[in-house]
Amino acid sequence: MSDPRNTHSDPQNTHNHDGPVFNAGVSHAQFAWNNETVTQNQQSNGGTVAPGYEALAELVTRLLGQLPEQGLADRDREDAEAAAQEVLGEITRTDAAPEEGRLRRALAGLRGALAPVATGIAAGTTVGAQEWALAAIAGLTGAG
Repeated sequence: MSDPRNTHSDPQNTHNHDGPVFNAGVSHAQFAWNNETVTQNQQSNGGTVAPGYEALAELVTRLLGQLPEQGLADRDREDAEAAAQEVLGEITRTDAAPEEGRLRRALAGLRGALAPVATGIAAGTTVGAQEWALAAIAGLTGAG
């Protein structure tokens, strides 16, 4: 217990923390701590979504966020992520309006990347991934 008569401060304060300590703002930060494996995604396209494509942007962004939870093999997940990024890149272009042919091909690529999960032939997927992929493909059909 400290003596109230002691006016000298203890210059050797020791603080032991069992986790990360942030001493400044960490807005938009991502970190992994004490993990064997980790998958983190951050979507920041910088541009605004082209008018009329807001719902598609929201759907694809949501799919990207849910993708790591579906248990896809790394290669399949990476293909789906790349296709989703291509869709988002096209509808957030700053140099021109979305090019319909490019967008159609990017959407086809995303649906194609999800097809093995939807049909149940993708190995290692989580329970519910097939239904998730079917719903995703249905949402992407006719989009763009």
